[in-house]
Amino acid sequence: MSSAEKAMVIFQPSGRRGQVERGVSIIEASRRLGVDIEALCGEKKVCGKCKVRIEQGAFQKFGITSSLEHASPWQEEEAKFVSAGEREQGFRLGCAAKVLGDLLVFVPEESRAGKQVVSKAARDIPIERNPAVKLYTVTCLPPTFEEPTGDFERMCRELTKEYDLNDLSIDWHALRKLPGAIRKGKWTITAAVWNDREIINVWPGTVSDYYGLAVDIGTTTVAAYLCNMRTMQVLDTVSMMNPQCKYGEDVMARITYHQMNPGGLERMSNDLVEGLNSLIAQACANTRPPLVKAKDENGKAIKDADGQPVLVEAPQEGVEYLRLGPADIVDITFGCNTAMHHIFLKLDPEPVGLAPFPPVIHHSLDIKARDLGLNINPGAYAFIMPNEAGFVGADNVCVLVAEEPHRAEEMALIIDIGTNGELVLGNKRKLISSSCATGPALEGAQLSCGMRAAPGAIERIKIDPDTHEVDYKVIGREAWRSFSEPKEMQTKGICGSGILDVLAELYSSGVVSKSGRFAKEQKSKRFRSMADNPRQKEFVIAWAEDTSIGKDVVITQKDIRQIQLAKGALYTGCKLMMRRMGVAKLDKVKIAGAFGTHVDKAKALTMGLFPDCDLERVMSVGNAAGDGARVVLLNKAKRDEANWISRNVEYIELTVEKDFEQQFMESMQLPHMTDQFPHLEGLVRPEILHQK
Repeated sequence: MSSAEKAMVIFQPSGRRGQVERGVSIIEASRRLGVDIEALCGEKKVCGKCKVRIEQGAFQKFGITSSLEHASPWQEEEAKFVSAGEREQGFRLGCAAKVLGDLLVFVPEESRAGKQVVSKAARDIPIERNPAVKLYTVTCLPPTFEEPTGDFERMCRELTKEYDLNDLSIDWHALRKLPGAIRKGKWTITAAVWNDREIINVWPGTVSDYYGLAVDIGTTTVAAYLCNMRTMQVLDTVSMMNPQCKYGEDVMARITYHQMNPGGLERMSNDLVEGLNSLIAQACANTRPPLVKAKDENGKAIKDADGQPVLVEAPQEGVEYLRLGPADIVDITFGCNTAMHHIFLKLDPEPVGLAPFPPVIHHSLDIKARDLGLNINPGAYAFIMPNEAGFVGADNVCVLVAEEPHRAEEMALIIDIGTNGELVLGNKRKLISSSCATGPALEGAQLSCGMRAAPGAIERIKIDPDTHEVDYKVIGREAWRSFSEPKEMQTKGICGSGILDVLAELYSSGVVSKSGRFAKEQKSKRFRSMADNPRQKEFVIAWAEDTSIGKDVVITQKDIRQIQLAKGALYTGCKLMMRRMGVAKLDKVKIAGAFGTHVDKAKALTMGLFPDCDLERVMSVGNAAGDGARVVLLNKAKRDEANWISRNVEYIELTVEKDFEQQFMESMQLPHMTDQFPHLEGLVRPEILHQK
C-alpha cells in the first residue's frame, strides 16, 4: 500500500503514533497502535465510551496538520453522546469517525481503558485427586551387547512390569529428551503419562512434583490457576482483561467483528493466545525470586550495552523458590463460553449468533497445546471443556462440575453474572439452563458514567434515606468518601458492584419509585435537570471536585432504565425457569462470577435481581467456572462427567415463551410488579416496599 493511501495518527497523552490505512475508524487505529480506548459496545455507537477530541492546527513538533476535515463526516448517532459545545471543540466518537488524513487525537481520561481489577481467587473446595497426567518412575537395566533394546522399549517394559501400563506411545519432543534423560538419571527415569496412553515428558531420576494450569476464559477477564498436580495446591492465581475487549465488550460484538473484518477471527484468536502466554510466563515468574536493579560498589545502577538497567535476583532469606518455567507445565484445561471457545480455536462463530444458535461442537476436545500456540511443555495436551448450547458454554459446565447441583436434593438456582448472564435451576432429578443479556449494563456499558472495575471506580454506595446524601467507596482506596478529602478520591465512574448498589439504594431511600422513575418529591440538591437536556433528570453520586475527570459522576433516568432492563432480564429468566420446573420457591441461590464475589446479597434482592429467598440461603461461590476448570485438571473422571452434564442439562430459549414480554415488563419494576418479597421485611421501609 502506497504512503498516499495511509495517514499519520498520533494519540495523546500516550504519544503513540503510526501510519494507518485511510478509512479505518479511530478506534481501529488505536488498536493497531496499541492505545487502549474504551469500546464497550463493539463500535455499535450505543455506549459513547470512546469519545475523543480531534486537535486542529499545524503541529510542527509532529510534522503534521490535524483537522476535523481529516475525519469522516459527523453521524447522527454521535449527537446522543457529544453535545453541541463538545462538537465545536472537536469531540467525536472514535467508533464513528474514520481516518481520512493526518490526525492528532486526544483521549480524555474517562475514555482511557484502565487496568481492570480482576477478582478470581481460587476457593478451597474438595477435589478427589485423579489427574489425567500421572508420573511414573522406573529403573531400567542398561543395554548390553546381548540385549541392546532401544531406550523407549526398555522404559516401556519396566512401566508395564511395575504399573501395568501397556501399548504406550511417546510424543516426539519427549522422545528427543529420552536418551539424555535416561543416562543422566543412571537408568532411573520419571515419565509423565497422559491418560495412561502417551508419554508426554521425561525427567532423569525420581521426580515427585509436577504442574498444571486451569484457565477460565471469560468475555471480559481471563484467570489462570497454577497447581501442583501432586499436592493439588494452588500455587498462584494470575489474571488479566481479555485482550479481545478492544473488539467489543460482548460476544455478539466480537462475532460481528469477525463478520465485518477479513482476518478478524485470526486476529482475535492470536491476541488471546498472546495474552494466555503472558499469563503463563507471569505465573512461572512468580515462582522465582524478585528482580532488582544491580548496583556497583558505589551504589550506582549498572546498565547493559543498550543503556538498560541490569536486573539480578534478590531472594528473600528463608524462602525456597520453585523456579518454574513454562515447560514445567504438563497439563492445561480451559473453560469458556461458546463464543470465546470458538474464537480461541479459530472455529467460525457466526452460526452461534444466528437462531437456533448451534455451536460447531458440543463435546470436549483434547488438542496438543503447541498446536494452539501455547508456550507450555511441548508434549502437553490442552483439555477444552464441552459446550451446552450457543449461549451457555463450557464455562457454565465448569460451574456445574464445581457446584454439583445434579447430586443435591435442594432446588438450587445458580446465577453466573458476567457479560452474559447464565442461569441453572434444578437438583439431582432435573436441571435446566438459560441465558440472558445482562452484562453490558451491569458492567458499565450503556451507562453515562459506567466503567470497568479499575482504580477510581465506585464499588460501594450508600444513600441516606432521610437526607439523600451519598457516601461511597472507590477501588484502590480503603476509606469511604465521608472519611476523605475530595482530592483524595480520584473518582472516575461506577463499576458493576456499584451499579448493583445504586439502584437498590435509590429505591430503598425513595429517590426512585417502584417503577424506576425519579420520585416527584426530592430532598437533595443532588437531584437536578441535565444541562444539555433540561427535560431529563439526573442524580449526582460524586461531585466534580471528588473526581479525576473534572465533572460530576451521575445516574440519569436513562441509566436507571438500562439497569432495569438488565435486572429484569435476569429475574424473568429465573421466574420462567421456576415455572417450567413447577417450583414455587427456591431452597438456595448461588451467585457465581466476579459479581458474586462483590455483590451485596441484600441489595441484590432489594433491586429484584432474583426471586425472593431467605438471605441466609443466598451465597457467593466466587469464580466457580475457574474452580470447575481446576477440578477437571486434577480429576480426569470429572472430564467424562462434564461431557455428561453438557448433554443432560435442558437448555431453554426464554424469548420464545409466549408471555416473555409480559413477564419481562413486570420484572423491570423494583423489586417486581406483583411478586411478594417477605424476606425484605425489616430491610426496606414498609412504605417503600409496599408502594403501589
